[in-house]
Amino acid sequence: MPWFERPFLWILRREYAGAMRFDEDESADVMPTPPAKPCQLYVHIPFCEVLCPFCSFHRVRYNDTRTARYFEALRKEIRLYHEAGFRFDDVYVGGGTPTVNPDELLATLGLIRELSPVRAVSIETNPNHLESDVLHRYRDAGVTRFSVGVQSFDDGLLAGMERLEKYGSGAGMRERLAAVRGIFPTMNVDMIFNLPGQTMEMLDHDIDALLELDVDQVSFYPLMTARTARHKMQKSMGNADESLRHAMYQRVLERLQPGYRASSAWCFTRGEGMFDEYIIDEDDYVGVGSGAFSYVGGAMYSTTFSLNHYCRRVERGQSGITQRRTLGLRERMRYDYLVRLFGGTLKREYIADRYGAAFWLLMAPELAAMRALGATRHDADALRLTPRGMYCWVLMMAEFFNSVNDVREQMREHIRAELDAWNEEATVPLKSIGRPGPEVHT
Repeated sequence: MPWFERPFLWILRREYAGAMRFDEDESADVMPTPPAKPCQLYVHIPFCEVLCPFCSFHRVRYNDTRTARYFEALRKEIRLYHEAGFRFDDVYVGGGTPTVNPDELLATLGLIRELSPVRAVSIETNPNHLESDVLHRYRDAGVTRFSVGVQSFDDGLLAGMERLEKYGSGAGMRERLAAVRGIFPTMNVDMIFNLPGQTMEMLDHDIDALLELDVDQVSFYPLMTARTARHKMQKSMGNADESLRHAMYQRVLERLQPGYRASSAWCFTRGEGMFDEYIIDEDDYVGVGSGAFSYVGGAMYSTTFSLNHYCRRVERGQSGITQRRTLGLRERMRYDYLVRLFGGTLKREYIADRYGAAFWLLMAPELAAMRALGATRHDADALRLTPRGMYCWVLMMAEFFNSVNDVREQMREHIRAELDAWNEEATVPLKSIGRPGPEVHT
C-alpha cells in the first residue's frame, strides 16, 4: 500500500459522506429544464432473475406480470422528457439485469431512437444471457456496446460471490464470450480486483483469460459495496486484503497497456471509436426509471425507489423524480474536476468556458494538493492524470460510488416491505435461468 493511501482515503470518506444528500420534492413540476444540446440518457431496469447478496444496486426479483406495468411507465416517462424538450445522443441501460425481458427492452430502445438522434447505445447483461439470436436483435436495434458482468473467471471466487451456480464456471463463461465475439462494435467485460480471497495469481489468470479472448474492452473495478452488502460478502468470502489493492491495480495497468488504452482510470479499450458508460464528456445526463439519478443544469435529481410509487407518478403525467439537490458553484467545480479527470484529461478551454478564472481560485487547495502528490500534471492545454493519479482517481471514484451505494441502501430501507413483497411473489428457480451454450447463428 503506498504511503499516501490511508490519509487520502480518510479525507475522501469524510468529503463524500454527504455527497449525495437530497431534499424531498414531490411537486409535479420537478422535471429539470432541458439543456440546449442533446445529453446522455440512463435507463434503469431493476429486475434480476436471482439477487446476488452483495449487490448494492437498486433491484428486485423479476416477475412477468408486474414488470409489464413498469416498462409501460418507463416508456411514458421517456415520452414526458421528449415533450419537455429533452433530446438524447448517448443511451446507457443498467440495472438490475436489463436483458431479463428482451421484447420489452427492444420496445423501449425503439422508442428512444424514434424520439432522439441517438448515436450510441450501451446495455448491461449477465453471462447467462449471451444468446446469439437475441444479441443479433439488439445489434439490429442499434446497440453499439454490450457489457457483460463476469467479475472473475476463478470458480472459487465465483462460488463465494454466489455466481457459480447462477452463471456457470469461468471456463463456461469464456466459451460463451468467445462465441459471441464480433457481434457488437464494442463488447465490454466487467471485472473486479481486490476481491476477498483473491491473490495476485488469481488476478493474473483472469487477465490471461481476457487477453486470450482478445475482448474489445475491459472495465476493471475495485471492489465497491454499500456497508450492508459488505457485511454479507464478509460472511461468505471474508475481508479483502486492502494492502493488495495498489499492487493489483498496477498489475492490471502493466498487463493491459499498451495493448489497451485507458479510456477512464478503470476502463481499458482497444479501439479509438469505442466508448464506455462513464459520463466524462457529458455536461448533463438524465436518469429514468425507479432509483435513477440525474445531473442537469448544476442540480442532482433522484427518482423514487418505490416501483409502485414510480408507476403511479408517471401514470398521472409526472416524472419519477421525488428528490433534488442544487449544487453550489464550488460543488459543481469539484464534480467536473472529479468526473472529467477520471477520463484522464481536463481541458483548460473547458474550464475557461464553464467557470473562467474563478475555477483556479476556488479550487486552489485541491489543485495544489493533487499536484504536490504527483497525481496531476498541469500542461499548457489541460490538466492530466499521471500514473499515480490514475490510482488516486480509482480511489476517489470508488469512494464516490460507495457513497451512492449507501444512499441506495438507505432509500431501499424505507420501502423494505414493498421490496420483500415483490421478491416473494417473483421467486425464480435457479434451474430456469438457463446457461446457453457457445453455438453462434449468423
